[in-house]
Amino acid sequence: MSELLSQIHSPADLHKLNDDQLRQLAQEMRDELVRVLMKRSAHFGSNLGVVELCLALHLTFDFRKDRLIWDTGHQIYPHKLITGRYQNFDTIRTRGGLMGYPNPAESEYDLFMTGHAGCSVSTVLGLKSADDLLGESDRKAVAVVGDGALVSGIVFEALNNAGYLKKDLLVILNDNKMSICPRVGSIGSYLDQCRMSSVYTGSKKAISEFLPRIPLVGKFAHRTLEGVRDRLKAVLKQGALFEKLGFRYYGPVNGHDLPTLRRILQDVKQIRGPVLLHVFTEKGHGVPQASADPVTYHAPPVFEEVGPNRHIRSLKKGGGRSYTDVVSAAIAQAMESDPRVTVMTAGMCQGNKLEGVRERFPDRFFDVGICESHAVAFAAGQAKAGLRPIVDIYSTFLQRSFDQIFQEVALQNLPVVFTMDRAGLAGPDGPTHHGCFDIPYMRLFPNITVMAPGDESDVAPMLQFALQHSGPISLRYPKASVEQVERSVAPIELGKAEVWGWGEDAMLIAFGALFPACVRAARKLREEGFSVGVINARFCKPLDRETIVRAVEQATLAVTVEEGTLEGGFGSAVLEACNNAGVDARHVVRLGIPDRFIEHAERGDLLASLGLDVPGICEVVRQRLGASRELLARSDR
Repeated sequence: MSELLSQIHSPADLHKLNDDQLRQLAQEMRDELVRVLMKRSAHFGSNLGVVELCLALHLTFDFRKDRLIWDTGHQIYPHKLITGRYQNFDTIRTRGGLMGYPNPAESEYDLFMTGHAGCSVSTVLGLKSADDLLGESDRKAVAVVGDGALVSGIVFEALNNAGYLKKDLLVILNDNKMSICPRVGSIGSYLDQCRMSSVYTGSKKAISEFLPRIPLVGKFAHRTLEGVRDRLKAVLKQGALFEKLGFRYYGPVNGHDLPTLRRILQDVKQIRGPVLLHVFTEKGHGVPQASADPVTYHAPPVFEEVGPNRHIRSLKKGGGRSYTDVVSAAIAQAMESDPRVTVMTAGMCQGNKLEGVRERFPDRFFDVGICESHAVAFAAGQAKAGLRPIVDIYSTFLQRSFDQIFQEVALQNLPVVFTMDRAGLAGPDGPTHHGCFDIPYMRLFPNITVMAPGDESDVAPMLQFALQHSGPISLRYPKASVEQVERSVAPIELGKAEVWGWGEDAMLIAFGALFPACVRAARKLREEGFSVGVINARFCKPLDRETIVRAVEQATLAVTVEEGTLEGGFGSAVLEACNNAGVDARHVVRLGIPDRFIEHAERGDLLASLGLDVPGICEVVRQRLGASRELLARSDR
């Protein structure tokens, strides 16, 4: 039991502690983070880096009334530890337990579920604007945004608007020189210049102390001070970008110096208008390996052994190959074979396992930072010029480029390949990260082909097919270990499904990586005496209408199975095809993700809870066929 942390039931309890006790509390909070990682994988490095910042914020503001948005929300763990959730912290990222992101259902201190980067400044500006209109202008408003998220276009849209509105707003730039991987782009270089320009901070203090001794009085002296300050800042470039946007810039400040942080926050709290406080922190601070290798320790495997001073001696070895591994290998092979092939990701090189591609093909690998809209439009430009770009982005993050998929890619009918990782249920990352919606949002656009591999055997051929296709095409795959169905694999043909087997009682029509589960279910049901077949649909658009509609016509029961939302998804496409063909589809059952946001839990647990595992599929078939047979028996009587 942590001596001090166990006594913190709300941020108000922090005020009982002296400086030495606060330092001890910070150590205990880091120890708690290490302890959790000995049980399950979780976000780690980013949380280690904001412990002192979190404490300083809660010591300076009262966030029962004041407003605080953490962007991105995976750095929320220290905040949870001191806002009444320490006793339940063991449950984080488990089914029914604490979410690994902010969750308003857990605490009044969490205002938004923030799982995508870049929206904190916009939302906190909206909160402040509303508070002022409602006569509650004494409420302070704070957004914490990382340097990796800073490059998102929406951040600059919000900064531009905030500077114009001149609301009392504090934006804390948490600069740890990292996104998940090392940050990229010219904004990062600019922030590095700010880090190095320590001359300004010292000079400003010296000038402030010196000028009052000069025999100048009144407004002229004030204008002189401001003029010198601005000229010096312009020369050193520190904060000039933010000041041009209408923000008063302060910093950079050491984000691990708690007393200094508290003093500066108290000062900037009194300033009217938009303020940006530049705080530099170290991702992984307090754990030697995490600070030395923040990429690996962003969300590392479980710790098997931890020594003194949080020295991690070993990490638990991972399991088998994942779909991400297979896709990244297929991408590398495609780039080896065709010099026109490029790949781009949005700040997720490690998540997409593209490090090897980056090293082998540095001229054709593009990490654009957390800028998904730009990535898609950028890819459109490359495709227009004759390249074959692959946009490798998680399904949930690709949503942010919806308009560019429409305008710059689909409307132009350009050969851009979208490889969508984490399509389906993303497990403990929860509702902000489940890739449930890409089937509907992709298939609604003309010109786009929508496909999904049924198992490992489909992946490389599908990517090769996609790169030879003349228009835009999407390929979705889950965060899961690959499976393989033993069969004579049919070649990939546009709009053609693969029939594993035919059945008179039931046909299971799978779109995507639940194909192996459907095959196992069919085998089990066949052992029970049912005639059950399986179709590996492969394509949602264009749909293999001939094969699938025939299956619906001939089988007593047809079941569509997808790891995506039922609203507008693959099952809906099958019903549309039946309707267009004039085929009765009342015996079609759709299995997929229902019309609600799905909680966080292990992917297998979530699939089981939604009836998308083998027992769930079998049970639906048994029940429906049993009901059909009973109905037939009654009609015979």
